[in-house]
Amino acid sequence: MVESVGLYLVDVESVLDGSAKRSIEEGLVPVGRVLILKELIEYFYIQAKKGMSTGFTGLDEIRKLESIKRRGVKVEVVEADKKLREESYEEVKRLIREQAWKLSAIIITSDSMMLESAEALGIPVLFTGKERKGRLKIEEYFDEKTMSIHLKEGALPLAKVGRPGNWIFVKLSEKPTERNEIVEISREIIERAYTMEEGFVEIDRAGSTIVQIKDYRIIITRPPLSDGWEITAVRPIAKLSLEEYNLPEKLMLRLSERAEGILISGLPGAGKTTFAQALAEFYSSKGKIVKTIESPRDMRLKADITQYSKTYADFSELHDILLLSRPDYTFFDELRDDNDFKLYVDLRLAGIGMVGVTHATTPIDAIQRIATRVELGMIPSIVDTVIFINSGSVEKVYEISITVRLPTGLREAELARPVVEVRNFLTGELEYELYTFGEQTMVIPVRKKPQEGRVSARVSNIIRGAEVERDDTTLIIKIPRRARVTSKKFKQLKRIADELGLDLKIVPVGKG
Repeated sequence: MVESVGLYLVDVESVLDGSAKRSIEEGLVPVGRVLILKELIEYFYIQAKKGMSTGFTGLDEIRKLESIKRRGVKVEVVEADKKLREESYEEVKRLIREQAWKLSAIIITSDSMMLESAEALGIPVLFTGKERKGRLKIEEYFDEKTMSIHLKEGALPLAKVGRPGNWIFVKLSEKPTERNEIVEISREIIERAYTMEEGFVEIDRAGSTIVQIKDYRIIITRPPLSDGWEITAVRPIAKLSLEEYNLPEKLMLRLSERAEGILISGLPGAGKTTFAQALAEFYSSKGKIVKTIESPRDMRLKADITQYSKTYADFSELHDILLLSRPDYTFFDELRDDNDFKLYVDLRLAGIGMVGVTHATTPIDAIQRIATRVELGMIPSIVDTVIFINSGSVEKVYEISITVRLPTGLREAELARPVVEVRNFLTGELEYELYTFGEQTMVIPVRKKPQEGRVSARVSNIIRGAEVERDDTTLIIKIPRRARVTSKKFKQLKRIADELGLDLKIVPVGKG
């Protein structure tokens, strides 16, 4: 049995965030024995074997605790009286409480829940849950023009400098980054995520950790997932309002009054999330209830917009929360897999306005990602507006509708069917058609109207004074009533119509 006079017992969080070590060094533990449960070390060891960042950080901090040399304070490892029932976080916390209660020890913790539960049991607590100040080491790599930094062991540190669509890689040093340097930066990041009010560990998996600290989204990878330790830190360099995009009045009116199924698409780094952020705050300023689903939560939004993490809830829970709370708009950043699209579709069909962010190489790609997951006729009910972002600005906007007619290029009347039309929103020009042909969903580009200028010139060379019109199925040639259409000329006109996949109709005009 360990003597109970001047006993302190460290908790999980006070080890991870370094506050147990600091409390000893700063004299908050005046004199006595600081105990580390052997079972806590085992817990960190198992986490490290799984590749979890908490395991590596915990073991590193324990080594630092054991190396403290301060007069009147002794740090030692002891074994608990009871064994762990399972190697889990909650079980370790329970064992620490039970051991502290039995020894009349003071728990050193920065966890407010441990504080409350220990006090309820009458266990004294040294609470170290204070937010650390000062800049992180990784922040020193950033200036006002830096979009992201890229650190990899054995490689030169790089920074992406500029703005979306117009950036360059800049070397931050001529010396490759060493492994111990990256490990130390990672430890500091994770420690700060546990202690800062604006920081949290979003995802911690074997081999990777994603952390959000203030404006920084930080991705840490390590072996065996990657071939070496790597840190990528991304920071938005600007927060724009929707007005700063200088959108056409027609588009602003649609966003305000009609668009309820929106896809924001573009290449990685094109500025999709920045635009989504501006649109979310625009809707909020109009008195709309706005919520987001993110993983990680890196949109910087006002306090009246609730941000949900996809990591900490399953899809059925998010589905129920959003259906019951009934927001006017839900922003999904970003749509990746079938479950993401299913949740988006379910909520949209339930009447909730949805804005989804998704990667796409071209504007039509975003629509195809939906088309492969739902029935063709449902697409316009799910997505009515597609906004393609390139280099931080709106490059193209599509509107989607459905009609029943003969698809462009097909000529048999019995082949008429439902056709999803994808039109350039600003010009009204039909650019793509989606329809089923057999069991296949066809996505067909429609020939552009500028072709008509060339068609008109060819027709005029055949028949002087002829005018050309076209609809979805027919090339209409209006000729002066006195003009002669020989068999040769008719064949030439028919060839032009066939090239366009259209029927030919000749209409005499003018006085006879």
